[in-house]
Amino acid sequence: MTGLTESFRKRGACLAVVGIWMCIPMGAGAADAPAVTDGSRGTLLLNRVGPVSSELYVSNADGSGEHKLLPTPGFDYHASFSKDGQWILFTSERDGLGESNLYRVKVDGTGLQRLTDHIAVDDAAVFSPTNPNLIAFVSSRRGQAGFGTTNIWTLNVATGALKNVTGSLKFDPTRPHSYFRPSWSPDGKWLALSSDTGSDWRGHDLPVGWERTQECSIYIIKPDGSGWKRIASHPGFDEGSPSWSPDGRKVVFYETPVESTWGAHRPEKINQVSTQLVSVKVSDLARTTLTDTPGFKVFPQYLNASTVAYHVKGGATEGLYTTAGAFRPTADTGIRSPRYSSDGNAMVYEKVAFRPARANGTALFSFDPAWRYTYIDVFPQLSPDRKKLVYTEKAKNSSIAIMNPDFTGYERIYDPATSGANPTMIKQGLAGAFQPTWSPDREWVAFGVGQWFFTRGTGAGRIMRIKADGSMQGHPEILTDGSINAGFPSYSPDGKKIVYRVWSEKVQGLRILDLETRNTTILTTESDNLPGWSPDGQRIVFTRKQIDPTDPKKFNYDVFTIRPDGTDVRRLTTDGSNQGHAVWTWDGRLAYSSGTYGFRDELALYDNSFQPDGQNWVMNADGTDQHAITDTLWEEAMPLYIPTP
Repeated sequence: MTGLTESFRKRGACLAVVGIWMCIPMGAGAADAPAVTDGSRGTLLLNRVGPVSSELYVSNADGSGEHKLLPTPGFDYHASFSKDGQWILFTSERDGLGESNLYRVKVDGTGLQRLTDHIAVDDAAVFSPTNPNLIAFVSSRRGQAGFGTTNIWTLNVATGALKNVTGSLKFDPTRPHSYFRPSWSPDGKWLALSSDTGSDWRGHDLPVGWERTQECSIYIIKPDGSGWKRIASHPGFDEGSPSWSPDGRKVVFYETPVESTWGAHRPEKINQVSTQLVSVKVSDLARTTLTDTPGFKVFPQYLNASTVAYHVKGGATEGLYTTAGAFRPTADTGIRSPRYSSDGNAMVYEKVAFRPARANGTALFSFDPAWRYTYIDVFPQLSPDRKKLVYTEKAKNSSIAIMNPDFTGYERIYDPATSGANPTMIKQGLAGAFQPTWSPDREWVAFGVGQWFFTRGTGAGRIMRIKADGSMQGHPEILTDGSINAGFPSYSPDGKKIVYRVWSEKVQGLRILDLETRNTTILTTESDNLPGWSPDGQRIVFTRKQIDPTDPKKFNYDVFTIRPDGTDVRRLTTDGSNQGHAVWTWDGRLAYSSGTYGFRDELALYDNSFQPDGQNWVMNADGTDQHAITDTLWEEAMPLYIPTP
């Protein structure tokens, strides 16, 4: 991160004292203006998968009296009450979309105050029940201006004293090692939390799925970092969102098979997965299962000694429940992350929306202020003369569209609704026209049309191309015959060839199509995908599935390059997490999606996402100087630099 350190300087002054970061308080009241983004080097386009809006609400426990917490707009979520019910802590991106800082506000919506101001993720904060100035929270911060995997931190909001509670714990750097969702014991002497530390990097629908699942266990630790102890673990299951009983003797949490952490954030699968609530006695680790019903139950919280409230998120049984039998439906309300006041009489929660889709050109927080971070739909590519953008409109039927780099001049040049692809799959983002690529003269756009990702085995995929001027009236030229699923093309810089990937149960790899002779050459025969020709034509970047030779269910994906003649294969990433979607930058580097820093929250709590551990990274063409250029709670991908002329 050293290359971006100066760009990442924040406004709070900090110094390290005996392993504790002491920060000069920022002052009470509303936050200062966000750091200036000059964008002097140009625009960085990227895609983000997550809610497009999130607003906090408070209500009585029965849902009556509901109203917005704050009069001012903001992207706010993951709120909780102080012990006395007078304050609410929450995470907000009001400093810039993607920049998550902690705020507190009085329960009547006044006295808004920013508590943290760091480039990293700060989230999931909770008040100590015994010290109203002490909070625990999740943070990915590293020093004054960097970020990495998440830890549990504490902050004294009166003095600014910070402590990395889990920062001294030993971990295996080749495996997941993140910490989530802290919860204070009633006496303030312990924190319960969930963690995937020491678990395996594991895909879904083994041995097929690229996207990760998660396996967390429940732990306790003292706020000074001592007393680390695992109190609940069930091999093959994921456990999360712990909460203490009023007497401090038990901790309740949700539990689900690891595979279900994939279905939990996929809309087509949410009705097929469930969790159950479990409590564990801290003294002897005796377990009691509290529920046996369908529905994905999250955010359990004791209302009294014998009753636990919880939320079923998504699916046919969505609603607010208690183990005493109370129920209130919440389908189509967008309610997420409900938390009760300590007396059980009030609730705070966010309402999220995923539609309409975020508009192209929406300003995002710039993790490097020299670049204007800006939202765009998926698979953007800039023409070689830098005059036109092409991209997949995933928000609109996964069509192909072109426009100017300033977002004017929009035209849709191909709609896959006429392709024969499954319309349901198109609606779910699993089929359509993906990864468009410009010919060097900007006359043609090539793309793949069909079913992709984990549905590719049930539907065809073909390479097509269409003239960008609209003269073909939406009827593309078909370049492959559909006998094998072919997709994700990339033009060579001379415009004479296209590289693409093929996939079937028995045949995989990269192919090169000669557009003059229509002959196809085999470039690779392994499980490779997402090829991209370098601007100088000397190399092709791609993603390769790396399978453990001793166990086909253990695998990850890494970024490779190869010469177009099939020689000099180079593996550029090696840390065991998923790396992929690599694209060439204008200056010959590689931008890509990386799971190196792991998840920022419990995976099961996400909605409508694929791989929320992915963040955008950049490296040199030889694999050196790998560093992250985003750090958000959301799935980040598809970076495209457009330098200032």
